[in-house]
Amino acid sequence: MSLRDRKRARTRQSLVDAAVELFERHGYDRTGVADIAAAAEVGTRTFFRYFPSKEALLFPESDDRVRAAVEAIADRAPDEGPAEVLLRALRTATTGSEDMGGRLAALRLRLIREVPVVRGRALQLQLDAQREIARHLAAAYPDQLDAVSAAALVGAFVGAVTGALQVLLEDPDRAGDPAAVQEAMRRATEVALAAWLPATPTR
Repeated sequence: MSLRDRKRARTRQSLVDAAVELFERHGYDRTGVADIAAAAEVGTRTFFRYFPSKEALLFPESDDRVRAAVEAIADRAPDEGPAEVLLRALRTATTGSEDMGGRLAALRLRLIREVPVVRGRALQLQLDAQREIARHLAAAYPDQLDAVSAAALVGAFVGAVTGALQVLLEDPDRAGDPAAVQEAMRRATEVALAAWLPATPTR
């Protein structure tokens, strides 16, 4: 990354960190964009160069996960099936990232339940992601998937990740453990996609 890119990444992360701190301390509704910008020591105009709204701060890596899935599909090996590609994309997107577990993820889950605008944002992002990934998957595997089966496969995959995270983030002993989060998501997605995965040879 260039110096400019690193500075932008730091500013972006500062805004996310400030939002998490203020949402937890004062509540989502009592925290405004100006409050978050001030805590991150930037102006409100700078805030809107990074995020379109305060609820967007709760989903800072959603685009990265979609991009990881699309890139995994594009870079697939000749013998790699659609379910295997999705599992590889999940590993890539979650390695070294705390977005799916820990403090931010737990806060996001709570606010999705409590705040309608956050819940709406989460649903829209999920639907958009599923549609985009399924479109690329169907195009990559025309002999195995049509639009409906690709959508079903991606829906099962996303649902498994979501379900695992909901259970984990309600358990404070495991929510802050990245290894436990990754292992739970791996197990959940393998269960959901079992019919699409190669059979394990018996010994």
